[in-house]
Amino acid sequence: MTETEIKSSDGFAVPKGQDATSEVKTALAGFLSEFSQFQDEMTTKFAKQDDRIAMLNTKTMTHLRPALCAETETGAPHKKAMSAYLRTGDDDALRGIELDGKSLNTAVNAEGGYLVDPQTSEMIQGVLRGSSSLRSIANVVNVEATSFDVLVDHTDIGAGWADETSAAAETGTPSIDRIAIPLHELSALPKASQRLLDDTAFDIEGWLAGRIADKFSRAESNAFISGDGVDKPTGMLTHPTVDNDSWTWGNIGYVVTGASGDFDGTNPADAIVDLVYSLGARYRAGATFVMNSKTAGAVRKMKDADGRFLWSDGLAAGEPARLMGYPVLIAEDMPDIAADAMAIAFGDFNAGYTIAERPDLRVLRDPFSAKPHVLFYATKRVGGDVSDFAAIKLLKFGTS
Repeated sequence: MTETEIKSSDGFAVPKGQDATSEVKTALAGFLSEFSQFQDEMTTKFAKQDDRIAMLNTKTMTHLRPALCAETETGAPHKKAMSAYLRTGDDDALRGIELDGKSLNTAVNAEGGYLVDPQTSEMIQGVLRGSSSLRSIANVVNVEATSFDVLVDHTDIGAGWADETSAAAETGTPSIDRIAIPLHELSALPKASQRLLDDTAFDIEGWLAGRIADKFSRAESNAFISGDGVDKPTGMLTHPTVDNDSWTWGNIGYVVTGASGDFDGTNPADAIVDLVYSLGARYRAGATFVMNSKTAGAVRKMKDADGRFLWSDGLAAGEPARLMGYPVLIAEDMPDIAADAMAIAFGDFNAGYTIAERPDLRVLRDPFSAKPHVLFYATKRVGGDVSDFAAIKLLKFGTS
């Protein structure tokens, strides 16, 4: 190296008299250029990341909106599977699902359809319990068999007096009757168009539950009062009736109004009083009047000897009206006032009438029988009969 050259920091020789800062400026310019290029690359990456986050947020918000054109993935597996079956007939998802320990497979379908989900079933049961029928005041039991037996001891065990030294005399033994309540198949057959089923905004489960509950409640209400026992429950008015003064087990006792097809013209309220006290004291505490709206319209006009109405409306919403202090159930399937009609019943129906049913509800989809509509064949098993003939009394609109 000559005397006119010096060695720079990067090992290159530069003229001895050249400005030493030019090297620093050159290096700094290169660094700034590279940093600017790095900054541009990072800005591009961040922009792409922002676009990605925005896209994910859009998908998330779309998933959270109510589905109008596609079914959501939320809900219990059985509910989703049942919805798919009702809408399209696809039963693959239902096979193998366990509901209350029972596997829903093709064998269940062969028995008459698939079990509906518990929520829909409970919705139907709620409507049935709230309907104006004997179900709301009767004894309702769930069974798994094809019938339900009620054992009734309608006599008392004998008793006798004895002193310390005398031998005790043998007393009488109770008499027990067995009342068998067979279960019958109750069915409903609502239908809907396939176009309506394809619209996922349509609540198929709610619609189906409402239609089935309406059909079931009307059929049950009539059968519990006047059913003949042939493929349906035995109604309380189907059993033999006798004058209450000569009442025997197996019959339902009645009292008369004293006028054919009407109340007595002089003392119409006396028949209501006689009906109340024809029922044993142990049943009166839980007793209820049962009549239809036309009969209620006639009864609510009655007054006692002091001019007070026998009828009083409920003081709170949902509370039943009361007649002589006892609640009144308005059941439209009770007969109208007519000659010799048993238009009013009074009794402890929780003791006097038993309804037995299986808790499960089955639905079978039929897309072929009523094209272009789809039929839904819903079935349940229920039975009913009088379980204590002493717990129910009737008012007969006649003279004997």
